[in-house]
Amino acid sequence: MGVKYLWDTNTAIYYLQRQFPPAAEKMMDNLLKEFQPCISVITEIELLCWKTPTQKDQEVLNNFINDALVIELERSIKLKTADIRKLHKIKLPDAIIAATAVVNGYTLLTRNVSDFKNIKGVNIVNLWEAI
Repeated sequence: MGVKYLWDTNTAIYYLQRQFPPAAEKMMDNLLKEFQPCISVITEIELLCWKTPTQKDQEVLNNFINDALVIELERSIKLKTADIRKLHKIKLPDAIIAATAVVNGYTLLTRNVSDFKNIKGVNIVNLWEAI
């Protein structure tokens, strides 16, 4: 199973809470048959901070993180993050996520297109609009 997509935090939350429209959820299910979920260390941290309503929700979250490939802050990502922040008014966590996608050649799955649309090299899929 390969990796092609980097999941933004909102994508992971929508998927785990089953908040996607049915066609988008089906698309995600199909992606997961072919590609391992992949997240930035920033998304991992944001998910770990997420307050889950039940113990079962926490288990689902932990299982997702354990099953995902988590990309740590390697030097190349740090340097790309700095480049992105110099050129764009973007929050540091979003810059790290964008840099992670660019450095690894992954397509970013996000609903927050406006956060990333002007960053050179970031390929974006908004599952809310891809259906």
